Amino acid sequence: MRSPSSPGYRAASARLAEFLGAPGRAGARRRGARHSGAALVLALLTAGPVAARAQAEAPAAARALLPPELSPLPDAILKARVAGPEAVTFEEAVERAVRYGTSSLVSLQEIVRAQGLLGQARSAALPLVTLSGSYTLIDHQRAIVGGILIQGQQTLYGSATLSVPLVAPQAWVGWAQGAEGIDVAVASDASVRRTAAITAAHAYLTVVAAHRTVEVSDTAVATSRAHYDYSLARRRGGVGNELDVKRAEQEMAASDVQLQAAYTALARSREALGIICGSQLPLDSTSLPTAPSYPDLEQAEGGIEGREDVRAAKEQAKAARAVWKESWADWMPILTGSLQGFLQNPATTATPSEGWIAQLILTLPLFEGGLRPALSQQREALARESEAQLRGALLQAGSDVRVSFEALRYAFAGYEAARRGAVSAVAALDLANQAYRAGATSNLEVIDAEQRARDAALTAVIAEDAVRQARVDLLAAAGRFP
Repeated sequence: MRSPSSPGYRAASARLAEFLGAPGRAGARRRGARHSGAALVLALLTAGPVAARAQAEAPAAARALLPPELSPLPDAILKARVAGPEAVTFEEAVERAVRYGTSSLVSLQEIVRAQGLLGQARSAALPLVTLSGSYTLIDHQRAIVGGILIQGQQTLYGSATLSVPLVAPQAWVGWAQGAEGIDVAVASDASVRRTAAITAAHAYLTVVAAHRTVEVSDTAVATSRAHYDYSLARRRGGVGNELDVKRAEQEMAASDVQLQAAYTALARSREALGIICGSQLPLDSTSLPTAPSYPDLEQAEGGIEGREDVRAAKEQAKAARAVWKESWADWMPILTGSLQGFLQNPATTATPSEGWIAQLILTLPLFEGGLRPALSQQREALARESEAQLRGALLQAGSDVRVSFEALRYAFAGYEAARRGAVSAVAALDLANQAYRAGATSNLEVIDAEQRARDAALTAVIAEDAVRQARVDLLAAAGRFP
């Protein structure tokens, strides 16, 4: 080891003082105690062949840490003017999702489809009127002895038939089941709209949280920029050093990267809200929803029966059980009455020029290869499945209530802790700045305090969003939203 009085040590100390920007001996004395250890280390590294190799390898290793330089973005990207978002309130976003969301529009058409199925089932139980006509041309007319015509060369025939199902249990049961299908479709539509409203509420609050993240990141950029400007001013004034400037510049760049990521997250959340609400443009938040009135646990559990998803499960179970119980109609006979009037020109021995025919047709299926028992078995299985799904929906609803209470309580406790941490981090940053301005510490403490303050503020934003999301979940679980 070289002596502190050796030329190598003195040269290393001079280089370190130059790098740190010390203004002569006065500046060196002010920082002597703080930088003497660093000068000793630098002197040891610059002494001998090992130090020479370290100096040669260090810049290359540092350059390897740098990210690759990407090609600049084309003008088509930089000059693109994306349509700005439309600002909506929380209530407007929920209403749009319920009315114009894709799932809501699809569920509405399911009601229309159920009405069409009802019309098909009803038609089998109503009278049927048909008209028919024919024109026949043969090679020559057929006649018998005595001039009585059997079949003319040209024959016109027309008929009108009225068919009335007099006893049609299968058609009547199908009519009733079609009406129940509409009730199921309406209940399912209400459940789908409830889900759309809850999804829109969560998406709206995500946009609000994204705005808060942008605000925090923007404040962090402003804070780091102020620190950089101050470090640069100290350097130019001869009391700072280039190392502090570079550290502050690096922290400012890191804050800017986080700000750009926050802007990206905000754009994605706006687009997601627009899609959920069925809008061709992104949607933006304007304000927070009003604070709700919270139900107690007993009120929340009592509201489970009124939830749209539970009511839809009940309607489905009721309809499936009715279809199964009404399988007896497959074994009943069918009696149909028909009345047919006809006109024919020319008349023949078998068919006069006009007349009518009345019929009663009784149909009693005796053997169909096991079709009816198989249908009954299938319907029973569907009824059992729907009952199991109803039970599962009730269990899930009760679980939602319990979890929502626990989640909201823990989320609020986490928010309080995050807020206290953010307050402490801001106070620590203020103290670090004061100490740095007084020359008591380096800017490492300031940069560390800036990072901690930024992280604490973002943690508080996440915790704040968790509280708002938990509020929506609690109201939805209790049947009070939407």
